[in-house]
Amino acid sequence: MMKYIVAALLFGGIVGYVNNNWGNIAAGNFVSDYLFNAFLLLLLFVMGISFGMDKESMVKIKKSGFKILIFPSAVALGSILGGFIGGLIFGNAVASMAVSAGYGWYTLAGPLTNQLFGVEWGALGFTVNFLRELLTITTISLTVKVDKYAPIAFGGATAMDTTLPIIIRYCGADTLITAFSSGFVLSLIAPFTITAIAALPH
Repeated sequence: MMKYIVAALLFGGIVGYVNNNWGNIAAGNFVSDYLFNAFLLLLLFVMGISFGMDKESMVKIKKSGFKILIFPSAVALGSILGGFIGGLIFGNAVASMAVSAGYGWYTLAGPLTNQLFGVEWGALGFTVNFLRELLTITTISLTVKVDKYAPIAFGGATAMDTTLPIIIRYCGADTLITAFSSGFVLSLIAPFTITAIAALPH
């Protein structure tokens, strides 16, 4: 899957560069003003369908009750705090916190931060959250030695899908519900958190 994501990103970058230099400027404006929003809404719609169709996971989450919110809340606060500290270095704490509030969901964080803070922060939003998923996979043999729940926190929203198999393999089957529920909750709150942070004065 990852190779297709990288290929699509590179191809899109080439198309955008060619259009910006030799194409139609109006087409570029149409993409940034309308197409981004349309596909973002489509993405959220598809995610909603996915959540609604997964009956088994929904039952497991209901059994956990309100305790299910403790772990992802800690992950969310830690991510945003990390973004705030990074923002003190890069000069825009609000945008940096919004980037971190993607919790690893790079296909959401990239386009959304692009719309809210501009192209540079959109690229950073995609890259940071893409690397979060990549590093979760490549470093899990090390992070699991710190604590078996550390890779789940590191994976953020990806703990419910792309990194879930490798988390189960290294952290044990008993972490399944925690991993899935944490990723589920973080995926649900990511768009709202990013939008709420963007409303802060900056």
